[in-house]
Amino acid sequence: MRVISGKFKGKKLLEPKDKETRPLKDLTKESIFNIINHSNKFSIDIKKAYVLDLFSGVGSFGIECISQGANHVTFIEKYEGVLPILKKNLNNLKSEIGYEIIKTDILNKFEFKSLKLRYDVIFLDPPYKEQALENILNKIIENNTLKDNGIIIIHRHKKEIDTFPKNFHLIDQKQYGISKIIFGSYF
Repeated sequence: MRVISGKFKGKKLLEPKDKETRPLKDLTKESIFNIINHSNKFSIDIKKAYVLDLFSGVGSFGIECISQGANHVTFIEKYEGVLPILKKNLNNLKSEIGYEIIKTDILNKFEFKSLKLRYDVIFLDPPYKEQALENILNKIIENNTLKDNGIIIIHRHKKEIDTFPKNFHLIDQKQYGISKIIFGSYF
């Protein structure tokens, strides 16, 4: 797994040895960033973006954002088996770009209102079997965590059938292997 473009292009990222974490595949990540950078369905400048990376794992998505010049990335992860790897991957960048790691359980303990920033991009990569997606999206909406023209990107298993809040607007959906990527916002 590598950084695909930007300042840290080609930099290898450390991966977990266990099966509890499912890192975002490079091809899927590259496709997501091609859509972010070239889609006419929304307008996000990743070079100026504030990014929230939920269930961040080893940090592949957020680190790609840093490499492409994002203003700030907030990583949220709870799994003890992957947090040291996330920290090492970020330390290895020696980046001046602001980031923070919040160690917490998004599903049970986390209060979105505790975030000090609003975000242009929110990336969710929950475990494939996680059923609380609608609840998480409702919390994002209720706490005004996403900026007005921001996007939410969700990485799911292609067979997963999710329920979305009424005011969640599906912008686009793509499938890559066993993954599906959902682009949305709310109104």
